[in-house]
Amino acid sequence: MAKHLEVVTERAAPPVWAALRNQAEHAAKAEPALASLLNAVILSHDNLADALTFQLARKLGDQEMRAMTAREFAAEAFESDPALVAAAEADLRAVFERDPATKGYVQPFLFFKGFLALQTHRVSHWLWENNRETLAFYLQSRASEVFQVDIHPASRVGAGVFIDHGTGIVIGETAVVGDDVSMLHGVTLGGTGAERGDRHPKIGKGVLLGAGAKVLGNIQIGDYAKVASGSVVLKPIPPHCTAAGVPARIVNCPTCEEPARTMDHTLADVVYDYVI
Repeated sequence: MAKHLEVVTERAAPPVWAALRNQAEHAAKAEPALASLLNAVILSHDNLADALTFQLARKLGDQEMRAMTAREFAAEAFESDPALVAAAEADLRAVFERDPATKGYVQPFLFFKGFLALQTHRVSHWLWENNRETLAFYLQSRASEVFQVDIHPASRVGAGVFIDHGTGIVIGETAVVGDDVSMLHGVTLGGTGAERGDRHPKIGKGVLLGAGAKVLGNIQIGDYAKVASGSVVLKPIPPHCTAAGVPARIVNCPTCEEPARTMDHTLADVVYDYVI
């Protein structure tokens, strides 16, 4: 993610923090056994940034790095670059809007490892950009251990990104993920060998990456494209097109208008089926 990430919302929406607090209050009353957790993680804080630093610290802290230490550098990152918090807010809204199993903001904020792994990456990327590479790698390692999501701290991830389930996602060092992308478990944005330099995919705005999709090499996936589940993509995909198969072929062009928002994983009845 760039240091000064521009977050654009296409329509007015209720403030995420206000909605999150309201939902947490109702959840605490409905389930007293979780009232202490909800108070500690959400209700005792004044804003989203403070709550998020607490949540990341309690998830990432271990014997080598105490939770309070983790919270300190997360807070430093959010204070230095407010766009990180704006991106987290956009991510949280994306989960709520695109995941039909999500009942509100409390679920992803407390429990969804895709969301939490992405926020960990945002902090680790800030550390990387500020020449604190060893600590950035430490956070990457902890996120991989805790959330089963492995995102290199040098990779750049846009805002409004939805990582569903999260398990097994790998994003390489020179990968770029655009705004409003959705991806499911098992996605790999990797290289094609042991080459160095710029070697990972560039994923455009609004792209949908299905479960188990592998996109390999320094190739461009165009805006609002779709990669079907289980596909292996080795060549560029034009904007607004769907690729499927091993190796992937273009099977529908144009695809649906905003696949990442609709989460439409279906393929067209009539396919083009030509090699990309």
